[in-house]
This record gives sequence, C-alpha cells and structure tokens, in this order.
Amino acid sequence: MSEMFRRAAILGLLSAVGPFAIDMYLPAMPAIAEDLASTIAGTQTTLIAFFLCFGLAQLVYGPWADSAGRKLPLYFGLGVYLLASVWAALAPDITNLTAARAMQGLGAAAVMVIPRAIIRDWSTGTEATRLMAMVMLVISVSPMLAPLAGSMVILVADWRAIFWVMAVAGAVSLTVTALVLPETLTPARRRPIAPARLLADTGYLLRHRGFMVLTFVGAFGMASFFVFIASASFVYTGEFGLSPTGFSLAFAINAAGFFTGSQLASNAGNRWGMGRVVRGATTGFAASTVLLLGLALAGLAPLPVIVGLLVAGNFCLGFVIPSVMVMALDDQGEIAGLASSLGGTLQMVTGGAMVAVAGPFFDGTAVPMIAVIALCGVLSAGLTRLVPVQAATVAT
Repeated sequence: MSEMFRRAAILGLLSAVGPFAIDMYLPAMPAIAEDLASTIAGTQTTLIAFFLCFGLAQLVYGPWADSAGRKLPLYFGLGVYLLASVWAALAPDITNLTAARAMQGLGAAAVMVIPRAIIRDWSTGTEATRLMAMVMLVISVSPMLAPLAGSMVILVADWRAIFWVMAVAGAVSLTVTALVLPETLTPARRRPIAPARLLADTGYLLRHRGFMVLTFVGAFGMASFFVFIASASFVYTGEFGLSPTGFSLAFAINAAGFFTGSQLASNAGNRWGMGRVVRGATTGFAASTVLLLGLALAGLAPLPVIVGLLVAGNFCLGFVIPSVMVMALDDQGEIAGLASSLGGTLQMVTGGAMVAVAGPFFDGTAVPMIAVIALCGVLSAGLTRLVPVQAATVAT
C-alpha cells in the first residue's frame, strides 16, 4: 500500500465516525420511539442534540489542535465518543439517550475538524488535494452505507446493538490514533490560543457579508438534508410501509444524488464559474422541492415521486455545498481555519434549528417534511441573489 493510500485509509476511518454516528441509527428511530415510549418529536430531539453539540464543539477543537498538537484533542474526542456510545446503548429512557447523543456530538466533532488539519501538516498543493479528495470520498459515501449497516444490525439484534457497534468503532479509532497515526504538528509549529485575537477574528467573520451569505446558502442546503434525516424513517416506514432495510435503500438512493452532484461540481465550476453554478443549482434545488410540495399537497406524491424529486434536488445540492465552502474561504487568508470551523458550526446549528422548527408540525406524513425542505430550498436560492456576481464567480 502506498503512503498516500495508507494516510487516506487512516484519515478516512477517523472521518467516517461522524457520518456513521448521524446516519447509522436512522432505520431504528421508529423502534426507539416505541421501545422508550417517546413521541416522534422526542425521538427527533436525539438528532437535534447531536447536531448542535457537533457544530458548536468544532469551534473548540480547531484552536486546541493548533496549540496542543493533533493527537491530544483526538484522544479526548474519541474517548468522549466511546463513553457516550456506551451510555446510549444502555439508555433507559429518551432523556438519557438525548444526553448521550449530545455527548456523542461533542466527541465526534474532533474527527470532523482535525483530519483536515492533519492533511495540511502532511502535504500541500496537488498532493494535499488528492489526499483531501480521498477522505471526502469516504465522507460522501458514508451516508449511503451507514443506514444500510444499521438496518443489517437490527435484523439480528435490537436498536441498542447499533450503539455498541459505534462504541467498537470508537475503540478501533482510538487504537489507530495511538498506534498508527503520528503526531503531525511539531511543538515548534504550535500556536498558543490568544482569546482576544480569536474573538476579534470571529467578530470580523460575523460581519463579513460574503462569508455569512455563502455560509448560510450552504447551511440551508444542509438543513434540508437534516430535516430529511430526522423525518424520513418515520415517513417511509409509517406512511409507505417500508421495512428498515427498504428505508435504508431509499435513503441510499437519495444520498447518491448528492454524491453524484458533488463529484461533478469542480468541473462545472471550472467551466462556468462557481457563482453561476451555485445560482443555477440552488434554483434547481428550490424548483424541485417546491414542485414536490405542490404535488404532495394535491395528493399526487406517491413514494416513487417523492424519491425521484428528492434525488433531483439533492443532485443540485451536491453542486452547492462544496462550492460555497470554497467560495466562503477564498478571502479569509490566515484565518481560513477559524472561518472553516465557524462556518461548520453555523451550518450544523442551522440544521438543528430547522429540525426543531419542523418537529411540532410533523404528523407522520410526508407533507410537513417536504414543506420544510422546500422552505430551505427557497431560502438557499434567495440568499444567492445577495452575493455580487463578481464575488460569486471565478474565472473560466
């Protein structure tokens, strides 16, 4: 195995922890609600708690990894994740499960932030781009595989076994970090945390119109997927009668639309400019979801129509998310790391907030879910109109 692939395998394993923690237990959510005597909204709170803590903790791990090295925050995050997974597996009620999921989010945030920093430590230029592409491929494929893995687990065990599998994954990741992953940030390159400078730079980013608009274009796009994640298992198994495995396959098809779009985004940006691609893709995303909402309200949205139009919308979204992430960081220079962490936090918090907004209206049918997804599409498309063409377009 070449050194490049060895590094990609290590970082891919670590980076997959977060997506699997989000998606693996989705097929079991109806069973969790029944077993713990919880409402649908109460069970969805376990996702909201994860999203919020996963997003907010990213602000901590970035500066910590720059000041203490990469491995200490990884040990801490993976250790917290492992303990939280055991707590979730043993949770006697929905309150304990929600708290355990929040703790999982705090831990999993480490393996979202730090592998990107390790890539920068190991390589630069085209080599770093290749390594990042390999790691992002793992992250992109994980949402397709995680629900399928979860449905396979609950075929032979109950929902608690999913969290035991997560605990094992945390233990394996800790072992790999300890025995295989070297420390990539030498003491001479470490930077002490300067709270005053950190606050000043954060304030600058929060006032930067281009950064904030592009961040929220991506945030509302991601929020639509979070709403789908929180609701689809109940809709697909309840309203349409799919088994957990059937839901997982439908979920994988939906995720495949996003994956396909994301793989084409770079070439499309080079050909037409990222600004034009983002504007066109957000328009397509909004149009497909608004059309789906109209059909659902008219009673003309059977499962194949829902799956087909959501795949079309997520295909468009695949062009948007990676493009706005790059565009939002273009002008940030030395504070790109902070900008990346802050952008990730705002996007996760927005996703959690939209799930919370959707929760009280969810009635077990597809309409409330589709309505909030369509709202996210309209907001995302509308925000792209606030970015000047010059700032939103690269040279072709």
